[in-house]
Amino acid sequence: MEFYKQILENNKEWVSSKLSSDPEFFKRLENGQQPPLLWIGCADSRVPANEIIGTQPGEVFVHRNIANMVVHTDMNMLSVLDYAVNALKVEHIIVCGHYGCGGVKAAMENKSIGLIDNWIRHIKDVYKMHTDELEAIEDEKERWDRFVELNVIEQVYDLAETSILQNAWKNEQKVVIHGWAYGVGTGIVNDLNVHLSGNEKLDEVYRLNF
Repeated sequence: MEFYKQILENNKEWVSSKLSSDPEFFKRLENGQQPPLLWIGCADSRVPANEIIGTQPGEVFVHRNIANMVVHTDMNMLSVLDYAVNALKVEHIIVCGHYGCGGVKAAMENKSIGLIDNWIRHIKDVYKMHTDELEAIEDEKERWDRFVELNVIEQVYDLAETSILQNAWKNEQKVVIHGWAYGVGTGIVNDLNVHLSGNEKLDEVYRLNF
């Protein structure tokens, strides 16, 4: 209970600090949101979206799950994406993975953890797609790091394959998807240089005609 009480006190202190520097801070937030960015990240407690990129409340729309996955049957993710793109009109979407990701590590192994095995199966699919490259890396830590990066890249492409993004691009809406990997031990973001602003880089079978 001490921890619980402390976080309530932390909230009061945070409100007080915000109001002392900007008395209208919360009043402005009350009027709605128009964030330019959607963040799709890992649920890991060490990877807080706003703090990593130094943004304030109201500037980032956030969806998080185990290993920052884009699963086309995940109605939660699709609902967030649809609202971000079609209602909020975000201009950027960042898929941010992180080095040392436990979900990615579990996908490299064969241990049964429980219900999450079914979610991790999607991450294993990425490993299967890149088996030759990953198996050629002898050092396990380096292989793990590269798997994190490849997983992010695949999720960027999975986002681009959604009807939501392709319809937005057809209507000439400016929205760009980016892929990052965050270093928990350094605090530094590694821009993986994968940036998609249309479906031109998708395999033909994934391009939709509206």
